[in-house]
Amino acid sequence: MNTIPTAPAIKQQRQRQSVKHLPVGLFGSVMSTAGLALAWRLVGKEYGSGGEVATYIGIVAMAVFAILVLSYAAKYLKYPEQVRLEFEHPVLGSFFGTVGISVLLVSSLLRNYDARLQLAVWLVGVVITLLLASLMVSRLLNGNVAPTSVAPSWLIAGVGSLDIVVTGGQFTSGWAHEINLLAAGVGSVSAVVFFVLIFSRLVHMESLAGALRPSKMIMVAPFGVGFIAYVNLSGTVDTFAALLFYFGLFLFVIVSYRLAIRPAPFSPSWWGIGFPMAALTNAALVYSEAVGGLKLMATILVCLLTVSVAVLAVLTLHALATGRLLKA
Repeated sequence: MNTIPTAPAIKQQRQRQSVKHLPVGLFGSVMSTAGLALAWRLVGKEYGSGGEVATYIGIVAMAVFAILVLSYAAKYLKYPEQVRLEFEHPVLGSFFGTVGISVLLVSSLLRNYDARLQLAVWLVGVVITLLLASLMVSRLLNGNVAPTSVAPSWLIAGVGSLDIVVTGGQFTSGWAHEINLLAAGVGSVSAVVFFVLIFSRLVHMESLAGALRPSKMIMVAPFGVGFIAYVNLSGTVDTFAALLFYFGLFLFVIVSYRLAIRPAPFSPSWWGIGFPMAALTNAALVYSEAVGGLKLMATILVCLLTVSVAVLAVLTLHALATGRLLKA
């Protein structure tokens, strides 16, 4: 029979929480919230309202980012061995890429405040993202990687590189354009290679463990992010861009259905669904504006994203308050 925890029991659970167990993948909350802010920014641009909502959500995203940076820095200082084990893990290590992506997205949120600060933060994100992508690929080329270690989180390296182009599309000077081309090359090829590996693993081997099931949504991200990156580089929404968007939408429907019929218990890994949804939603808003239609579809995706991020935020705060978020 289930019992309701008493106040002393809840207090004891809170005391057992430790920054030692803070997962780096929780930076996915920053990615999701920042992506939601950018989506509402596009809503405000296209529909003439929603800009204030984007500002408030962006402030929340930057605040969460600051809290997580300080918290994970404390984890590194107090438990460096724990950080090393997490970084070297064949699956969890990929989530360190969320740090670089978070920096890149925060740079986009700074666009309305200070252009020079935006550029400086973007460059920091570029360095972190490309460095982590290099380490990820280099580590895989060492060989002897167990097939069961292949996971959707591997795509974060490719998606992160593409996010350099997404967040730096307005930087068109010679050197910045070359950085964007470099990132597009690294990100697009990496995403294709890792997508094939992951798809093959999901088809031919056992299902992902319960806590990792939500990460399947990351497979949608290369198409939403790739769409925006391609449009930023080419300056047009053409047939190739449309193909990227529609396959991302197709995959989103399939993964959403599978997560709905077999939902995993809540854990920080559920934040893995937020950013791919945000990327697809932003792509839908851009595509809708370009083709002059499909506003209903874009609106539905904005609503789904908003509700999803809100629910994940409530569940995360509840897990923190009840002592379940930062436990081994």
